[in-house]
Amino acid sequence: MRRLSWLVPTFYILFLMLPIYWLLNMSFKTTNEILGTFTLWPQDFTLDNYRTIFTDPTWYTGYINSLIYVTMNTVLSVCVALPAAYAFSRYRFLGDKHLFFWLLTNRMAPPAVFALPFFQLYSAVGLFDTHIAVALAHTLFNIPLAVWILEGFMSGVPKELDETAYIDGHSFWSFFLKIFVPTIAAGIGVAAFFCFMFSWVELLLAKTLTAVDAKPIAATMTRTASTSGYELGLLAAAGSLTIVPGAFVIYFVRNYIAKGFALGRV
Repeated sequence: MRRLSWLVPTFYILFLMLPIYWLLNMSFKTTNEILGTFTLWPQDFTLDNYRTIFTDPTWYTGYINSLIYVTMNTVLSVCVALPAAYAFSRYRFLGDKHLFFWLLTNRMAPPAVFALPFFQLYSAVGLFDTHIAVALAHTLFNIPLAVWILEGFMSGVPKELDETAYIDGHSFWSFFLKIFVPTIAAGIGVAAFFCFMFSWVELLLAKTLTAVDAKPIAATMTRTASTSGYELGLLAAAGSLTIVPGAFVIYFVRNYIAKGFALGRV
């Protein structure tokens, strides 16, 4: 029975890791080998796919562009969500619950609904094909999520902390930045993680609102077709590299995510 308790989670983890292994396996193969034979490891091992990504500006600038607008969006979303979540957690005002629900409905809407309005708006004001255009578009979905997560963490902090800080002579911003924000560091980590991951994997808005200068890696991956078909090895290498930023973020905020699950807000 004890042996079975180890076998079940082991097989489950191996099952989850199988797509990642297969993606890595394909990234070290040529497209002809991928289409011609079925092998569990590369028969003709090659690094040409990765070499293309790191030497072709079309590819590595896509990664840089993605990291720029994702970082901008994460910082902007969390900074805007912090005071909004504090207001929802500490104050009661007319229509507060309706406003909170309305924020969440924005998160539930599909990105395709906003693609055309954003495209026309940014083209008119000169923001099309810029990093800030994608970052601002993603805040429409990330700020409601961040507010929802942070409000749960803030509600768990006793209001007596605020009152004690004011009695000690702290101004609001002094208390908020020096005392309150460190207290909910776990919530900020969880909110930043989800904002980062949504912005990193979102394709429709990122592709619609960019053309050349700010084109993300996801858009580049959709343009690998040639006269001979898709370059599958190159796509697999690019896909493997897109996992790396998410893995780093998960590593650094893993403890915060665990606390978020423990508090029931994630």
